[in-house]
Amino acid sequence: MAESSVELVELSQAMAPAGADPAALLHARFAGLAVSHNRILRCRGVDGLRIEGEETPTGAKARITVEPGVQLDSPVHLCFGVLPKEGIQEIISEFVIGEGARVSFIAHCSFPNAERVRHLMQARIRVGKGAQMEYAETHYHGPQGGVEVLPVAHIAVEEGGLYRSTFKLVEGAAGVVRLDYVAELDKDAVCELDAKVYGKAHDSIVVKETILLNGAGARGLAKTRIVASERCVSEVIGEVVGNAPFARGHVDCIEILTGPDARASAVPKLQVNDQNAKLTHEAAIGSVDKKQIETLMARGLSEAEAVDVVVRGMLR
Repeated sequence: MAESSVELVELSQAMAPAGADPAALLHARFAGLAVSHNRILRCRGVDGLRIEGEETPTGAKARITVEPGVQLDSPVHLCFGVLPKEGIQEIISEFVIGEGARVSFIAHCSFPNAERVRHLMQARIRVGKGAQMEYAETHYHGPQGGVEVLPVAHIAVEEGGLYRSTFKLVEGAAGVVRLDYVAELDKDAVCELDAKVYGKAHDSIVVKETILLNGAGARGLAKTRIVASERCVSEVIGEVVGNAPFARGHVDCIEILTGPDARASAVPKLQVNDQNAKLTHEAAIGSVDKKQIETLMARGLSEAEAVDVVVRGMLR
């Protein structure tokens, strides 16, 4: 087996705690891209979808193009990871989804041994007229918490298009997370941004999601669920701007504190620039339901185990 193939197997196995299926990541019939540190281990497209990858000293560049009208039934698998204890991985990506196309991505990021690792992601995404793109990203960071995750994305959704993304980090210690997404929507476009993070120890989490409703009838949702335990500090900034008639936007944020030293803040920001736009928000910061904890403890769980069960149920 070639060295790159061995490394690909190791990377795929490291994705398992994040919920990935190693067999699916390695299967030849699935389109996908796998990057270990600054090495591209797999780069494969299918009919109607092209993946172009380029290695850089600190990571990789990738351009993913889906041709107009192409409807992909199988998801595209993306893998990013750093297996050593230290390293920098910078991924610069561009997604171009053609008019009327439909595609879903399953992305897994794993840093199982990280003590001093920085993962930077810069993405530019364009969803064409009437096209649909879904992006589900799951992280595993290992127990040390020595990871910095700094994803930045600019999303443009053209008329009648749909973009839906999920960022999930509930296994291992989060470390430092600074998520910054900006989406611009044309007429009748839809965007849903969903982030779920479980912070522990000294983790520091900032989620900033901005949706600009620039076209008539555009609709956007910024949804965040964060659990802060021990000495974790979290901050959520959800912003929606209604720039067009009949635009609809909503910010939905819930943060749960499970430790006396944890800290959380929520800043919903709504701006209406058209009298026919309607924006709403709902933000809540609180603790775990005591009745649920008591019920689980009565069934034999410790308090810590009961809290963990309730938290994971909320983040599921």
